[in-house]
Amino acid sequence: MLKIGVVGAGHLGKIHIKCIQQIEKYRLVGFYDSDPENAKLVSQEFNIAGFNSIDDLIEEVDVVDIVTPTLSHFECANSALRKFRHVFIEKPVVTTPAEALELIRIAEEANVKVQVGHVERFNPRGTDVPVILDLMIHDLDIVLSVVKSGIHKISASGVSVVSDTPDIANARIEFDNGCVANLTASRISMKNMRKSRIFQRDAYISVNFLDKKTEIIRMTENIDESDPFAMVLDLGSGKKPKQIYVEQPVITPTNAILTELESFADAIIHNSIPPVTITDGYNALDLAYRIIEKMEDAANLAE
Repeated sequence: MLKIGVVGAGHLGKIHIKCIQQIEKYRLVGFYDSDPENAKLVSQEFNIAGFNSIDDLIEEVDVVDIVTPTLSHFECANSALRKFRHVFIEKPVVTTPAEALELIRIAEEANVKVQVGHVERFNPRGTDVPVILDLMIHDLDIVLSVVKSGIHKISASGVSVVSDTPDIANARIEFDNGCVANLTASRISMKNMRKSRIFQRDAYISVNFLDKKTEIIRMTENIDESDPFAMVLDLGSGKKPKQIYVEQPVITPTNAILTELESFADAIIHNSIPPVTITDGYNALDLAYRIIEKMEDAANLAE
């Protein structure tokens, strides 16, 4: 059983604590939170020990789960890795790509496992950072995990509405293999929406991460003559007609955060590669910063 400690007991940190208490592969040793008053309340609520410092917590565990604000990610992870502890770290992995590269180096020297909390990878699916780093970074991670190709061109634009950083952002990423990704992220929408739409030859795939629904629409030249309700598309001009098939795979509801934390335990126990590596975290962060740079260029041109 892996001894684990949580650093950061805010809203998300408490969710992590609840999930860890349900995973038999972990023994939750305790947590550290920089706010003494909050630490006292969390300790009482979950009946777990609150440590006086992050260093005290690190000394007592095998795994450190970092759920603090992004600005402190590097400092916390650095302290844990230099003590040869495995680290789970929420997204974005750190504040800058340079910090991420340094963390990769430290993790490789320590020879321990690091997993980044890009939870949408496990999902059947803050204003202290731009919306690119807050929300769109999930989409960037998913796109990079699907499209195995170099990036040819990036276009982006954004606007600040309620904060000092962009609240709405649009990005277009063109890959070397011809794939194009159009991404939109907003934290001031009237309703919550987490959707991906994938268009490929003879197929359209829609994934709703919030409602846990997937729809696949395919076209094929194999017409089912026995089906009187078959949707057949007449393409004209001597082309063969195609039948449209609609599939709605059954999605089993899961707790994505619990699943990602359990997957990290499996990676440690079986000495396998974590599902979302620190390099994956760096790649998503680096692309996010490239988009932010393009957004700033577009804003400067508009002035």
